[in-house]
Amino acid sequence: MVIGGGLAGTLAAWALRGHAERIVVVERDRYPARPDFRAGLPQGRHAHLVLEAGHRVLEELMPGIREELLAAGAVRVPLAPALRWLSSAGWMAEFESEIAFLSCTRPLLDHTVLDRVRGESSIEFLEGTEVTGLLGTARALTGVRVRERGQNPGEAREIPAELVVDASGRSSALPSWLAELGCRPVPEERVDAGVAYASRLFHRPPGLELDYSALYLQTKGPEAPRLGVLLPVEGDRWIVSVGGMRGAEPEPGEAGFDRQLGLLRDPSMRELLAGAEPATDVRGFRPGPGVRRRYDRSAPEGLVVTGDAACTFNPVYGQGVTVAALGARALGAAVARHDGIGHAAAAAGRRGVAAASRNAWTMSASEDVRFPTTTGGPTGALVRFQHRYLDKVLARATTDPLVCSAFQNVMSLVSPPAALFHPAVLASVLRGGAPR
Repeated sequence: MVIGGGLAGTLAAWALRGHAERIVVVERDRYPARPDFRAGLPQGRHAHLVLEAGHRVLEELMPGIREELLAAGAVRVPLAPALRWLSSAGWMAEFESEIAFLSCTRPLLDHTVLDRVRGESSIEFLEGTEVTGLLGTARALTGVRVRERGQNPGEAREIPAELVVDASGRSSALPSWLAELGCRPVPEERVDAGVAYASRLFHRPPGLELDYSALYLQTKGPEAPRLGVLLPVEGDRWIVSVGGMRGAEPEPGEAGFDRQLGLLRDPSMRELLAGAEPATDVRGFRPGPGVRRRYDRSAPEGLVVTGDAACTFNPVYGQGVTVAALGARALGAAVARHDGIGHAAAAAGRRGVAAASRNAWTMSASEDVRFPTTTGGPTGALVRFQHRYLDKVLARATTDPLVCSAFQNVMSLVSPPAALFHPAVLASVLRGGAPR
């Protein structure tokens, strides 16, 4: 039983195929017939991307999916030179890079994956249906209660399941359901930079010639807590998101969007959009805090939690989609290793999903605490050292392609953060000055 039919849920269901006789995905919404925004995914109207590690894993899970996405209009954006990236230290060095991200609207990504999953005979979908609670005890789950949306609570029915996967996102009700069974609270880590952002689609001006295809204006700590990202998406359009940390959030509506554009630390995005025709209204979003729930440390048997239900990040780092794919791969590896979906496989799946989010969480949480208005998050001498060293890395990445490449590999979740201490990178960072 997979709770939630968004990207994390459909990928989890796909990873389980061949290891369960029947896989049921319960989705509160009804899917649109074609790629379109839906109410149950409020963040879907904002900028999304699939990092290099993410589309590698998607291709591993679903061979050919990358070409399907590109054929449908997704854009492959090499991090250099197709991405102009203004880091806190300045513009990133330009060089030829094999590292890229895939850029498209969230509906296109979800729909392409969903089409593949619907072709698997062992997977069925209960659309317009919500889970109302869990079956079992604090020791082990045995299924879920569901009802069609709009029905009375008494009309719920029970569905037994050997394995329950919660992929219901940031608003997951799982903690309260577990409390009803008598489970103790799950340990969690929490950080809240108070980020908010507003997004809008634009038609790319006809005949416009640029030597890059995407633009990222990053924050610069407390002195410049606003950011903007412009990404190419299907239909010859741009999706543009502007945001800020607590105290620097965009004001509502078109006027707030335009004002936030004008407050960015570089005018290039505002100037680029001056000749672009809007394709949609402005939509705002407050994702809430980043939370990493440690179900690998405390959970009843027969439960795996993945995607945003397990770990949510500040969206400005673009990690969520990729971590969901990594979690699905970890779940698939666990059930394959244990040859089924029993309790041992679930326990291994919980550990695998937690490991898949570890590096992304460490990086995002450590960066969030740079802002004085952030609540929660890591503290201490180690974090201060990480900030000082990363500042040196970023400064060097503006001139040295070697350091820039290493940093982009880490941010793309291809390499672990320890790669920034590789001897060649460390020597260049400590040497400073112009690269050899």
